[in-house]
Amino acid sequence: MNLDKLRGLYVITDDLLTPNATLLEQVTESLKGGAKIVQLRDKVSSLDEIKQKAIELESLCQEYDAIFVLNDKVELAIELGLSALHIGKSDHHRVKEIRKNFSGYLGVSCYGDISLAKSMQEVGVDYVAFGSFYTSPTKPNANIVDLNILSKARAELNIPVCAIGGISKDNIDEVMEHKPDMISLVSDIWKCEDIKEKSKFYTKFYEE
Repeated sequence: MNLDKLRGLYVITDDLLTPNATLLEQVTESLKGGAKIVQLRDKVSSLDEIKQKAIELESLCQEYDAIFVLNDKVELAIELGLSALHIGKSDHHRVKEIRKNFSGYLGVSCYGDISLAKSMQEVGVDYVAFGSFYTSPTKPNANIVDLNILSKARAELNIPVCAIGGISKDNIDEVMEHKPDMISLVSDIWKCEDIKEKSKFYTKFYEE
C-alpha cells in the first residue's frame, strides 16, 4: 500500500451538486485539474445505482492515476474490490473486521478526536480525516474543530491526515499552514463555473 498517493486534492461528490446526469463529466473536469482522490458519497441512490456509479468512477480514476473512494458502503467496496473505502462513526466498531476483508485504502472520519485517530491507526486504517473546520454547506450541523488538530495529528500519527469541512479559497491559506496531506472539497469545487480551473487552484498547494 503506497501511502504517498494519499496526498493532494480530495474531492467528494454530492447528491445535489453532482447529479447523475453530469456526475462523470464533473469528476472528469476535476481530475483534469489535478484531483488525486475522488470519493462517491451517495445517500439517495439505490444500491444497484451506486454499484454502477462506483464501477464507472473506479475506471475513470484509474485513467488519471487517481484513487477512487466509496463512502460507507462497506460490503459493496469489498465485493467490487475497489481502490478505497471511507467510513464514518457508524462503522467505527467494525474497523478490525473491515480491515481483514478489504485490501484497498481505508479511511476513517475522526472529527476532532486525536485519540480515536490513534486507535484507528493501530487497527490498520490508511488515513484519517478531521473536520469540519468551517461551517459547511453540505453538513451545516457539523461541529467546528480547531485547525490545530491537523498539526497535532501530523506530529502524533504515522498515516496521512485529511482536512475536511467548509474549506474554500477564502480560508485555504490558514488550513495549509497546518500541512494536511489532503484537503477535501465539496461545495467550492462543484459550485464553481470552471471545475478544472478551481481544481488546479487547490492542486497548486501540493506542487513542489
